[in-house]
Amino acid sequence: MHGGYDGDPTTRACAVPIYQTVAFEFDSADHGAALFNLEVPGNIYTRIGNPTNAVLERRVAQLEGGVEALSVSAGTAAVHYAVANLVEAGTNFVTTSQLYGATYTLFAHLFRTQGVEARFAASAEPEAIASLIDAKTRLVYCESVGNPAGNIADIPAIAAAAHQHGVPLIVDNTVATPILLRPIEHGADIVVHSLTKFIGGHGNSLGGIIVDGGNFPWDLHADKFPMLTRPEPSYHDVVYTQQFGRAAYVARCRTVGQRNTGATLAPLSAFLILQGLETLPLRVERHVENARAVAAFLRDDPRVAWVNYAGFATSPFHPLAERLLGGRCPSLLTFGIRGGFEAGRRFLDALGMFKRLVNMGDVRSLATHPASTTHRQLTGPELLAAGVTPETVRLSVGIEHIDDILDDLDQALTASQRDDAPSRAALPA
Repeated sequence: MHGGYDGDPTTRACAVPIYQTVAFEFDSADHGAALFNLEVPGNIYTRIGNPTNAVLERRVAQLEGGVEALSVSAGTAAVHYAVANLVEAGTNFVTTSQLYGATYTLFAHLFRTQGVEARFAASAEPEAIASLIDAKTRLVYCESVGNPAGNIADIPAIAAAAHQHGVPLIVDNTVATPILLRPIEHGADIVVHSLTKFIGGHGNSLGGIIVDGGNFPWDLHADKFPMLTRPEPSYHDVVYTQQFGRAAYVARCRTVGQRNTGATLAPLSAFLILQGLETLPLRVERHVENARAVAAFLRDDPRVAWVNYAGFATSPFHPLAERLLGGRCPSLLTFGIRGGFEAGRRFLDALGMFKRLVNMGDVRSLATHPASTTHRQLTGPELLAAGVTPETVRLSVGIEHIDDILDDLDQALTASQRDDAPSRAALPA
């Protein structure tokens, strides 16, 4: 709420101003040269950095316990930059299979066309991950809480496996948020978020962020990471570990990745996300409380075949939820309705208050069918590996009154069991 901003020195504005400008004036030719030489701090061009975005970056870095952060245009851009910053053609990285659909597609297809291999572990067990690491591996990647599988990664064990082989661990912490889990405290080196989700929280702005934990010893593994430890030819031969110390990784993300490809977060979007960030702890508390009630309601309902929720003692991820999340499970959960795919379709069509869309982490309750939306591009085996079955319904439980949430679920479940239930899409306007 207060981090990264002490008020505007000129106007004394309490709220963070929106610096809706493309470029920033130099004091002199020498000043401009010094900025481009990275010799002095300051603003150059909004594609590289902006004062509004800088406040957001400092606040999220503080929340995650990192040294510095870079905000970008979307969560997918954050994932792309985070990995691309460390790999080159002929190298590989190891990842768990339980991933958001766009992340899976990015790893399995786009990086492959660029000569970088994504190796998908058979499970999230540290042994399965370690078995795929070789001399060409440059990082390990996982989601702290998988979307939509709801699995919880054993971050300390995975980090230990990565570090034993001299590579960093990157964790997507979008679902858990730093309110429930701070991966850097458990050994992660870099954290990414889709700011679009819980941190923004209101479904009005796309955004992503990369947080540098500042703890990985790049110089000890200089042969694997020449882009950080040797002169960078695309930026007048700066050596990032020498120039930026613990923030070397995110500095290169900014000056090579974002500067040259331009997935910049708009200052207005940064401002809107900052408004969401200020209420994040309160919203997450209500999200968690409501999700617990929804999960219990679904588990006890005979119309529901199964519920995937780590807060249940029977869940294989319950011990990790207790150890890493303090027993507070996120509001993303999946379930299957008796009657399979067709019953699930009728359920979605009958929802009233729940919004049928593919976002999550909104103040509003949301529902989607992953197999036909977020994970539509995956094959059958890839869907199963990601934890998605044909009947899976994903809920992002909002902060509305719990009675209203349960009432809507109840009436939609009733409709799901009627073969003659009309499709909402077929009803006249």
